[in-house]
Amino acid sequence: MSKSSKPSMSELEHKLQYHFKDQKLLAQALTHRSCKSKIHNERLEFLGDAVLDLIVGEYLFKKFPKLSEGDLSKLRACIVNEQGFNKLALALELGKYIFISPSEESNNGRSKPSILSNTFEALIGAVYLESGLQEATRITHALLESNYNKIDFGLVRDFKTSLQELTQARFMQIPRYELISETGPDHQKSFTIAIFIDGREYARCSGSSKKNAQQKCAQVAYEILQKECV
Repeated sequence: MSKSSKPSMSELEHKLQYHFKDQKLLAQALTHRSCKSKIHNERLEFLGDAVLDLIVGEYLFKKFPKLSEGDLSKLRACIVNEQGFNKLALALELGKYIFISPSEESNNGRSKPSILSNTFEALIGAVYLESGLQEATRITHALLESNYNKIDFGLVRDFKTSLQELTQARFMQIPRYELISETGPDHQKSFTIAIFIDGREYARCSGSSKKNAQQKCAQVAYEILQKECV
């Protein structure tokens, strides 16, 4: 998709309910490094990552007033990651607006979670740079409310962390994750991971990323160990 055929940036601004005074800053936030342009979004991505860590932390702090610091950290980790930001990027249809190289275009770059999540971070970084924390917070909180409006701590908890705490207490060791297979083309890979605890295989799960497959394995193993405690 060429720049001339791209959807109007005003369409994206309407979704954000925010107008960029500096349209070059918006363009930079949407420019992937594959374009080989001197100006791309990696620095804004760095800034946005730090800003979003704070914003999401504040959001959860207010939304879950009874959760402990440890539980809030686990919950934030479930949102402040590639998968979590990819969900928000998809809600904005960011893939329609990004600038990528022809080769990345042909490699389904517009739908890659890594590119979409990084672009979302850069976009929030750009808003913060131009208008400060208040506007960045307003936009992010609105997206969190509409896309994570039914956050349930039990459903989105970080099972890898919970399992590690459990196995350290019970077995004095941490789980071992082993990559069993990696299949599919680069843009649509599937990873199968097995999890071993104290020499026993507890689960074997597949996912679109190693982290995703590990989380699935961790959840199965955690629930098995919890039942064995009863």
